[in-house]
Amino acid sequence: MSLPQINAPKYRLNIPSTDEEIEYRPFLVKEEKILLIAQETGDEKSIYSAIRTLIKNCVYQDIHEDRLPLFDVEYIFLQIRAKSVGEIAKLEVTCPDDEETKVQIEVDLSKVVVQMDDDHDARIQLTDDIGILMSYPQLDTVQKLSKSKSGEVDTMFDMICACMYQIWQGEETFDCSDYKQSERKTFLESLTHDQFLKIQTFFETMPQLKQEVDITNPKTGVESTLTLAGMHSFF
Repeated sequence: MSLPQINAPKYRLNIPSTDEEIEYRPFLVKEEKILLIAQETGDEKSIYSAIRTLIKNCVYQDIHEDRLPLFDVEYIFLQIRAKSVGEIAKLEVTCPDDEETKVQIEVDLSKVVVQMDDDHDARIQLTDDIGILMSYPQLDTVQKLSKSKSGEVDTMFDMICACMYQIWQGEETFDCSDYKQSERKTFLESLTHDQFLKIQTFFETMPQLKQEVDITNPKTGVESTLTLAGMHSFF
């Protein structure tokens, strides 16, 4: 006689970038073990690999998690984690008024959402007739770059090249996937400082997990509002 099987509850969420509804379950002990081992290593590549495995196992639909924007992946994972180990996360943050005092706070993970900056635009006009359409970093891209031994600047250029989707000049368009990495990098290196800043602004303002929390410094009594941004802020 086989041992009884416990059926995990099902939940629903909407993927931020597409509003597609998906079903998911909490992660199980076998999957939590994968995450704990990755956290022990402290290696970003291992952590994202564990997150990919958890999403693949816990989401009932095939959502091609490798090709989702990174903020979608982080949001889905955070919701799975909330239903798995509790919606209230205890975090330690630094008070911004003196930048040294640590305080403990509690954050309701179920209320953390992906926020879009009002100034964000994936279409970037570089000159009067030349522009570029950017795509968002994907989990697959982040994992590949995490293996790179390049310096910070080269890694940044590689990330931008990976996110270049289409370039247009007047009525003519160029699909960046048709061009080599070296050709895309040459295009970037031909930009002026101000033109390159426009592309950097795309990354600085792209959607990300955000939650504002109010804290009080126990040493100074100063009250502050702190913005937690990005998945790593919630662990």
